[in-house]
Amino acid sequence: MRTSHRGLMATCAALLFAFAALPADAATPRKSSGEAQARPASAKKASTTSKAAAHKPVRSAALVRTPQRKNVRVTHVSRPVAREFDAVGNPLLRSNAFMVQDLSSGRVLLEHNAEMAVPIASITKLMTVMVVLDAQLPLSEELTISDEDTDKLKNTSSRLIVGTTFPREMMIHLALMSSENRAAAALGHNYPGGIDAFVAAMNRKAESLGLTETRFHDSTGLNPHNVSSARDLAKMVTAASHYPLIREFSTDDEEIVQVGGRLQTFRNTNALVKAEDWEIGVSKTGFINEAGRCLVMQAWLANKPMVIVLLDSAGKFTRVADAQRIKRWMETAVAQKQLAMKAS
Repeated sequence: MRTSHRGLMATCAALLFAFAALPADAATPRKSSGEAQARPASAKKASTTSKAAAHKPVRSAALVRTPQRKNVRVTHVSRPVAREFDAVGNPLLRSNAFMVQDLSSGRVLLEHNAEMAVPIASITKLMTVMVVLDAQLPLSEELTISDEDTDKLKNTSSRLIVGTTFPREMMIHLALMSSENRAAAALGHNYPGGIDAFVAAMNRKAESLGLTETRFHDSTGLNPHNVSSARDLAKMVTAASHYPLIREFSTDDEEIVQVGGRLQTFRNTNALVKAEDWEIGVSKTGFINEAGRCLVMQAWLANKPMVIVLLDSAGKFTRVADAQRIKRWMETAVAQKQLAMKAS
């Protein structure tokens, strides 16, 4: 009895294994249809393999069926593509305030909320460096990062640890290129008369440039009371473009320096300075919560010197995307003009 019982169990187990090894649709007979009878190439190839592989179920698209439902209309839905231009062909920019000006003619090509005074964050550093250079302070003089250079307003961090010593020229370089707040603070604190005298000089410079909506309270831009308008900043960027050191350092890609006994790589906060299709003369980014993301540039678009001011961009990449939209808009306009001239 034991032997026959074991034999019966083995037979049942073999039958169950053989049944399970069948393809899913083979267990139950079905009505024939052209789609179901078509055997894919992958299944044909599998049937010509070794005997061991022949016993494995073949999973293919022909064996997986979706239940058909009547009166159901299937529509392919694609995500909407953001429009780049409005009905008259102007670029649709996402910055809350902006201005684009042709420097060769002085003509304003685009503007929105251009006279509204708003926080400008680290765009401030352009004025900081202009004031330092106007004072003709020695660029080789060693400046040391002190505790008063650390940010006690927003508690931002910095790789320039207290005790770091660089020439004034390097502090200017890092302040413009990688927007180092402690470098900009050190430039202000080491001005004759200290930070109060420095801020006063910043505001005098703004007044001399005709910046009626501009006011400074610190040398870094961390203070949200540093405000300006897109129209004022277009003037400020134009003035900054006359300083060779600002043109060089604000558009530099990166700089490797030794800080605290270790090599540190500082990179430009504007990725466009590395783009081969951009020719940029002056660049500065800015960000604090009150200001949003900001970008100002003096660049050549369609072989013309332009000033671009983009303020209060909500998204992380909006300011760069807006700059790209402006560039495409300019190039498209020039191309269309050339085609019209050829046609005539």
